[in-house]
Amino acid sequence: MIALIIRRLFQSIIVMLTVALVAFTLFRYVGDPVSQMVGQETSIADMERLREELGLNDPVLFQFGRFAWNTLQGKFGISYRLGRPVNELFVERLPATLELSLIAALFSLVVGIPMGVYTGLYPDRILSKVFQAVSLIGIALPTFLIGILLILFFGVLLGWLPTFGRGEVIQLGWWSTGLLTASGLKAVIMPAFTLGMFQLTLIMRLVRSEMMEVLRTDYIKFARARGLTNRAVNFGHALKNTLVPVITITGLQVGSIIAFAIITETVFQWPGMGLLFLQAIEFADIPVMSTYLILIAFFFVVINLIVDLLYHVVDPRLRFDRAVAAG
Repeated sequence: MIALIIRRLFQSIIVMLTVALVAFTLFRYVGDPVSQMVGQETSIADMERLREELGLNDPVLFQFGRFAWNTLQGKFGISYRLGRPVNELFVERLPATLELSLIAALFSLVVGIPMGVYTGLYPDRILSKVFQAVSLIGIALPTFLIGILLILFFGVLLGWLPTFGRGEVIQLGWWSTGLLTASGLKAVIMPAFTLGMFQLTLIMRLVRSEMMEVLRTDYIKFARARGLTNRAVNFGHALKNTLVPVITITGLQVGSIIAFAIITETVFQWPGMGLLFLQAIEFADIPVMSTYLILIAFFFVVINLIVDLLYHVVDPRLRFDRAVAAG
């Protein structure tokens, strides 16, 4: 297990360096941040002086090396647009994005797995047909369209839920949360539903297909022949083996939720990292854009490592194969 962790960490470092280099190189040609920082009356000499102070005239690899070295020290530079340390900006926005993403992930798991199990056990029932129809709608409709429809119906027509923002938040040290206030809980409902809908349908259909496949295997038939109850067979044997591939897909989807929260945050004006990233693109704010992608890559790396470890814990065959190979 230790060798597996070390190997995965080494691979993760290479992935993060590659992502950071590609992102930094691409963003270097997005636009001229100096022209966004100064007014029209600024002379060319002043603009050139500012470009020199920011190090924008240095070679790209040299700029990346400086950025990578500062990143290792926890220094992400100064935002060109806001003139504030990038660290502070992401510390302020990180709680909003993580809370939204975690609630969306929990929603997709808590609802998607039971729906998948039910449709796998009873594929011909009317409720199963309804669940499958809902899953098709969740896959077919774009995320932004689902969000707009929710805003129109529950926010504008009915007036039940707020249409934008995070609501009232409470500071718990450096962490800000809206989950402890009534307005904060109301504000997170529609964004979390919008963000988790696609993952919910994906998990439901995956669990359904895996459940139906596992129920046709020989060891399930043997378990029924031994006289075990349907509950013991379905949940003690079938569901346990169904969740092995689901863990992998779900882990990757959690990373995707964090990465693609950018669309939901834009629709609902949710003050998270995704909205900050979009605003940074408009102003060619390279430190903010590069830091955002590095953080997203870091989340994916950590989640993939956790998924690999859980996979070995859940599936004993992997531990046995590794032990045989080592012996």
